[in-house]
Amino acid sequence: MPAIAQTVAYIVGAATWDERARMRQIPQRHGTDEHAAINAEVARQLYVPYLAPDYAYVPAFEFYELPHFQAAYDKAAAATAGFNNVTVPWLAAAIQVEPTILLALRVITGLTRAEFADSTRLVAGSLNMKPLSVNKVDSMERSGTPTSASQAQIAAETIDRIMRGLLFGDPPGRFRSKQDKPDTADGWSTVRDYAAKRVPYSVFLHQRHYGGAFRQVLDAASELRGDLIEDAVEALFIEHGITFIRTGSHNQAEIAARFEVTVQPAPDFVVYDSSDRLQAMLECKLTNDGGTARDKALRFKTLREESIRLGGIPLIACSAGSAGPESTTRSDQSSATATAESSPPATSRTC
Repeated sequence: MPAIAQTVAYIVGAATWDERARMRQIPQRHGTDEHAAINAEVARQLYVPYLAPDYAYVPAFEFYELPHFQAAYDKAAAATAGFNNVTVPWLAAAIQVEPTILLALRVITGLTRAEFADSTRLVAGSLNMKPLSVNKVDSMERSGTPTSASQAQIAAETIDRIMRGLLFGDPPGRFRSKQDKPDTADGWSTVRDYAAKRVPYSVFLHQRHYGGAFRQVLDAASELRGDLIEDAVEALFIEHGITFIRTGSHNQAEIAARFEVTVQPAPDFVVYDSSDRLQAMLECKLTNDGGTARDKALRFKTLREESIRLGGIPLIACSAGSAGPESTTRSDQSSATATAESSPPATSRTC
């Protein structure tokens, strides 16, 4: 039986895509106790040198940039005379005239768009009015879409009840209200104070720490960040002349009919040869810590079962993201990431 170092060198030395299938020979050459160590060492030599963190960057969206918010804030401050005229009728009239000010008013409450929309539902029931949908809140804040008097009214009523502490009741146990923050601790009074005197830098930084820097834009851009991985894989395939299809909602039926891949949704990439035969499946996943990485396991398990059903088509898992603070070294991370079942007839790999 060959030593681990010999098998690793045998795999790493592969010159072509077909030869890289030497990974599939690991079960024949080694006992199961050695599989993880081999996978980890292959990952350390072939993949880890090319890894780079993506947590240093944040997507750029006009809606989340300062100019868009500043414009909404300035209009809200002007329409309410520095947040002095904040009665329901006044707010409703201002929102109907300039719907984009809802962005500033909603952020003052500390709620997300979805949370605010759901809050309008709580208010609407007692007033026999229709609540605002998440899409309506979004369109008002982004582009100031025409807003009816009743829509402006329900938005104003919701803001008023939130700011006066009448909507949600007392928080349970060790929880606290989202309005229990420096600028809204005493309702509109502290809003006016902070608007006039500006927010102390320490408070500004604390709120960033408390809420998570760039949290909203990162959550909104999860699909875009996922595309970063798929774009990189696609570029590598093109560079090396590998024939592939990048899947999406538009071609699910084609993948099923052409390659008999029945799992839904189809893997992010299918690789095929000149005879139109399926050669490999690749799935990209973005993970942020050990917990979210484990959450992706069911998807990979389903794909692995599909690869076995198809006769052992190689399954490649391309996972990106931080392994979390519990992983203290790069070798620890690569070991955890690269550990994959490789018993025949299918292979699982991590790139």
